[in-house]
Amino acid sequence: MRLDIRKTTASETLIELGVRMGVSVGGVEACKGPGVPLVGSFTLREALDRAVAGRGCAYALVDARAVRFSPLKPPARPQIVARPVAPTAIEPVAPLAPLIITAGKRPARLGSLPGGVSVIGSPQLQDTGVGETGSVARQTAGFITTNLGAARNKILLRGLSDGTFTGRTQSTVGTYLDDLPVNYNAPDPDLRLIDVDRVEVLRGPQGALYGGGSLSGIYRIVTRAPELGAYTASAGATFADTESGSNSYRFEGVVNVPTSAQSALRATFYHDVDGGYLDDVNLRLSNVDKTARRGGRVAWRVERGQWEIRLGVAGQSVSSKDTQYVTLMPGGPRRANQVRETHRNRLGQTSLKISGSGDWGQFESVTGYVTHKFASRYDATLALTQFAEEGVELGLYDESSRVRMAVQDALYTGPERGRLRWMVGLFAANSIEEGDADLRARSANVTRTVYNEDRKDLLNEYAAYGEASYDLGAGWKASVGGRRFKTTVHTRSYVLAPSPGTSRDLDRKASFGGFSPKVSLQRDLSGGGMIYVLTSEGYRAGGFNSGGLVVPAETRRVFRPDHLRNYEIGATLTPFRGRLNLRTALFYDDWRNIQTDQYFSSGLSYTANIGDGRNRGVEIEAAWRATSRLTVSGNALFNEPKLTRIAPGFGIGETASLPGVPDVSFGSLVTYHRPLTSSASLMLTAETGYIGRSRLTFDPRYSPSMGGYYTGKLSAQVMTDRWRAAVFVSNPWNSSSDTFAYGNPFSFGQVRQVTPQRPRTWSLSLSANF
Repeated sequence: MRLDIRKTTASETLIELGVRMGVSVGGVEACKGPGVPLVGSFTLREALDRAVAGRGCAYALVDARAVRFSPLKPPARPQIVARPVAPTAIEPVAPLAPLIITAGKRPARLGSLPGGVSVIGSPQLQDTGVGETGSVARQTAGFITTNLGAARNKILLRGLSDGTFTGRTQSTVGTYLDDLPVNYNAPDPDLRLIDVDRVEVLRGPQGALYGGGSLSGIYRIVTRAPELGAYTASAGATFADTESGSNSYRFEGVVNVPTSAQSALRATFYHDVDGGYLDDVNLRLSNVDKTARRGGRVAWRVERGQWEIRLGVAGQSVSSKDTQYVTLMPGGPRRANQVRETHRNRLGQTSLKISGSGDWGQFESVTGYVTHKFASRYDATLALTQFAEEGVELGLYDESSRVRMAVQDALYTGPERGRLRWMVGLFAANSIEEGDADLRARSANVTRTVYNEDRKDLLNEYAAYGEASYDLGAGWKASVGGRRFKTTVHTRSYVLAPSPGTSRDLDRKASFGGFSPKVSLQRDLSGGGMIYVLTSEGYRAGGFNSGGLVVPAETRRVFRPDHLRNYEIGATLTPFRGRLNLRTALFYDDWRNIQTDQYFSSGLSYTANIGDGRNRGVEIEAAWRATSRLTVSGNALFNEPKLTRIAPGFGIGETASLPGVPDVSFGSLVTYHRPLTSSASLMLTAETGYIGRSRLTFDPRYSPSMGGYYTGKLSAQVMTDRWRAAVFVSNPWNSSSDTFAYGNPFSFGQVRQVTPQRPRTWSLSLSANF
């Protein structure tokens, strides 16, 4: 098994080794001194021999899944004794390594928490070249992203889609960087997955565990913490060639430096350029959709007895030269815009985490400040021709948002005494969003303003949340929790819209509140798995519409809160001595007053409650260690999303479905690993995914179909303890299938928009550890 363990002490190293190898360890306190880094490929015996060498202890394999450590006895006086030759032990195939996660706000093994939880650990992220959010989709069940472009997309979980457009509704999936949310209603920032310990995906409402609340789930990126007492560094570079496109490259580096015996600093930086592959025939430009991303993180950690402080700063900037859709024209798809549709997305985060534990329990406080700025430009020429009395040479729409969010989350977990386990938390967030929208038209070389809006939203959110579980005996546990919340919204808007539009002002306030419960019952199985039943609820606050060329109709001036009830029954099984891990869940979701972001015929956006919906389905994830060298994993989602009640005024057919969600999606990963020499090994991976067909909007009668395509990635890698060289090929069959039938709201419905897959791309990467 390939390992990357760098702990301060020998005992911590052995505990982490037990977690990674899936074995129980006892008596680790017998091993003294600093930890030995375990980086590279090891059998269990090889890792144990290296970890205990010179540490004053010895180990014994109790069985295939248990190791006991004991102090070394003083050497006895040499004696000549005839001893029988011991038979050579044959090491069994190791079980799949379990992961320790904190998705449930306390350390737990993956598979011990009720609910749909998926985790991709650091080794798998590196082995498969996962560097951004979109790549996570192939490796987790029911994780779908739109494909508008880097830092422009929405994440959808379990088929719960409120629409494929991003507007003023709160995101159904919360994106977390460590312990802080980084978005509210903004598109996913598409943070680079570098120096990441793991990615956690939690499905279903999470208000009982995360004070911010999330309607359909959480996507959480857990970064590597600074390591005490260790000087380490790593660097990597990647060069990629896209067929019929321009070249791409990536650079990254990580440095870990102790600042004292009890503190350390860790810094991460990266710079990426993804070359374009689309040509614009009107602008006479090639490879227009080039995207650049740069960013980094700095974290400082200090330990003082039972207390720990972590201070972190993170930032990322994404800049796209153009969007990545084409239009279907006679003679084939092509791109023929009047202007380049640029996008900028800048995210900054500062965080302070204070945690402590003892006989009295555990306390954790996280304070953070997030800034998020994003801006987009669209070619609005087609839409403006509907309203102009004279010919329009060029239409431009520019929109920008500036979000400042302060977050405080405090959690207390009671001591583990008796059969009761409980936790309670307080959450507060203050968010200020300032947005500008400007629609302009040029006729006869004269540019005039068609629409301009200056809007400011102040949102305050307060919540008390918690959960308690009780051990009923015989492996049964019952849990109950919930989230009591209050949200206030204050919106100011100033609209300038010359005739035939209507200029106006808006200044309105509203408050929303309620309680979202969660109840679960689980039974732990003797083999390490469990079965469970669970119900939970989620809620999103309402708000106000201010946009449009004219005053919105009375029924469109506000949007009401929506509410989701989730019911599921699931199981986690680990048969064949842990060599097979299986997770499955049957779920039913009842969604009332669904909020959705839509567009007027002018291309300007608004938010509405479109009606009620439901989704039912089954999700499956499995991983099988076939041999000591071969691992096979897969995931699938089968669901039936449907709109069950349609609000008046939308004119949608009775066969309406939730948009952007396929009935079927699945993925697979095959990993083969074998030694080449005593210090080098070979790894081969084959990854594929399928996204079934779906519709872009709620009404299938007028909505273009998209999806029904495969994605894939292959790799060959040679590794040593220090070096790794890898060759990847993405989209190996060079498919150009339509991944997302949308790109521009000002021409949507007038021309057929298609977003093809990135053509076949070959990548060569080289990385080193120091």
